[in-house]
Amino acid sequence: MLINQVNLEAITKGFKNLFEGALGKAEPQWQRIAMKVPSSSKSNIYAWLGTLPGIREWVGDRVINNLKIHDFEIKNKDWEDTYEVDANHIEDDNLGIYNPTFTMLGEEVANHPDNLVFGLLASAFTMPCYDGQYLIDTDHPVLDESGTEVSVSNSGGGAGSAWFLIDDTKAVKPFIYQERSPFKFVAFDNPKNEGVFKRKKFVYGVDGRNNAGVALWQLIYGSKQTLDAANLKAGIASMKNLKKDGSKAPLRIKPRLLLVGPSNEDAADTYAKAKEINGTTNTLRGKVEVMVVDWLD
Repeated sequence: MLINQVNLEAITKGFKNLFEGALGKAEPQWQRIAMKVPSSSKSNIYAWLGTLPGIREWVGDRVINNLKIHDFEIKNKDWEDTYEVDANHIEDDNLGIYNPTFTMLGEEVANHPDNLVFGLLASAFTMPCYDGQYLIDTDHPVLDESGTEVSVSNSGGGAGSAWFLIDDTKAVKPFIYQERSPFKFVAFDNPKNEGVFKRKKFVYGVDGRNNAGVALWQLIYGSKQTLDAANLKAGIASMKNLKKDGSKAPLRIKPRLLLVGPSNEDAADTYAKAKEINGTTNTLRGKVEVMVVDWLD
């Protein structure tokens, strides 16, 4: 194959098509537990975290919610993956050896948010959130109906394999995937490029800017206790009993998504789907949907 601009543009298009084809076929999971937030600068400050909307009776002047109590910041990061293609392989028309690389590159980009978001999930017991406590903790500070600060737990304790309950029904999710610049396919495929001149290498890759962070602890419950009926019911009850700050009104949390690692998959499926367990009606059947997350084991 002649190394000229026409052929090089065709090669770039072929690699890009492989990348985009795999990108479109991938099935990432992060959208179930994270909300996508656009970014237009080096970072986003989420001042609204901790101020959940709530309708109150209008008596006298309006009560203005302070959105600057929590200045929780997520800084964007730069990401890339880059590969060289030997000019001799182009000349010898031996490009098929590179096809799997650019196919897998598309899969990796599609799954990149999963790596960020589920990496945070795996660290939920040690990852601080907007109120200064860990995302999963025993003493999140909230106000009771009299305005007194009290501690609320979203942790089941324990020391085994972690499992989580999540409310994925709301516009806000427990995690944030923040995107500054979507990943784009780039190529240095000009024969006059320095790399080609010095090393006979053409360069192809992807780059993007994004990051992930934690959002509302109220939408997630975590435990390292044995995944059994009693502990699962305790987690569901804990989430459903959460109240709005300074109010008796419930937050109306719906803990319908159960996230487990492979080691807890069988137990989770049993409680979520079985009609009976040991001859007794399974009252948990249909109350949660199971998602298996490899990051948790």
